[in-house]
Amino acid sequence: MFLSVYAHCSPAGWLKCECAISHYPFGSKAGATKGRSPTPTPNRDNGGGVTVGGAAAGGGVGGATSGGGGATTAGRSTLQANKTILKTVSVFLASGKRNSSNQQSKAAAAALQNKRQLRQRRMEELSGKINPKLLDTLRKKTRFSKDELDALCRIYRKLVSNCQYAAKTLASSSSSAAIAKPHAAVEGIDRIVFRELLHSTFDIVTEEILMERIFCSWDKAHEGLPLRLEGWLIGLSTFLRGTSTERAGFCFRVYDLNQDGFITKDEMFTLLRNCLIKQPQDEDPDEGVKDLVEIVLKKFDLDKDGKVSLEDFMATVSAEPLLIEAFGQCLPTDSAVGSFFSTLQV
Repeated sequence: MFLSVYAHCSPAGWLKCECAISHYPFGSKAGATKGRSPTPTPNRDNGGGVTVGGAAAGGGVGGATSGGGGATTAGRSTLQANKTILKTVSVFLASGKRNSSNQQSKAAAAALQNKRQLRQRRMEELSGKINPKLLDTLRKKTRFSKDELDALCRIYRKLVSNCQYAAKTLASSSSSAAIAKPHAAVEGIDRIVFRELLHSTFDIVTEEILMERIFCSWDKAHEGLPLRLEGWLIGLSTFLRGTSTERAGFCFRVYDLNQDGFITKDEMFTLLRNCLIKQPQDEDPDEGVKDLVEIVLKKFDLDKDGKVSLEDFMATVSAEPLLIEAFGQCLPTDSAVGSFFSTLQV
């Protein structure tokens, strides 16, 4: 294979140099077969070596130029790819921002709707009216008829009005304004009105600690808070018309002072210490209370672990129903229940 190479050897002009160059063995079968080494033709010109070298150098420059063009093309491709990626990311972020905004708008709308429904429900409670949907729910959860629920709602409205009037009266007093302030904004039946109702209507005459526990145990879902309409009606259903199991469970919650699921000896002592009539000649009346606690504990503690569990209490009361209020009165008498329903005017 012959290759003609032109090189700029001198200022006089161009000289043509011909070099016989044999191709590499892997480029030509003939070369590989004969096994010859490439033998360049001697150049008589003193600058021949320079000429060949210059040609090689020229070829190198051309290769560099060609390589530079390839690098430029690759750079443009990379830049175009980066632009495409950035555009895709921008579209993705914009889409995510729109979705987030839509979700926030939906959440805000749902919160506003819930707030409106709650406000409407409170207005219905205060007006003594029951939403039809809530009425159906209450009829399933309680043992009251529709007419009885309507009458009980009117009673609830009067009791809440009494609570609000009492709160305003307390707020007008400078000495009790700070105490009455938190209660004035809470709607429902508070402790004071609740205790008066139990005492005057249901003949519940008991100690302060038991009255507080009855109030806190009335609505399990909102223990200790002012009684709202639903909690008031469900608790009243258990209080007046509950089954023996429901009423026994209610009494156990009342007697479990620290709400740990057991009636301990200390709690029995606290509940029973005011049940005994103290005699002037008694030097240590607490000894009699301790003896009473031991007697009651032997009766109720079926598993002999030193405390009364719910299972112990239910089993004992089931066998002897008169022991349901062994630690203090927390249920109305039958005569009080009959008198209450006779005043509903249904």
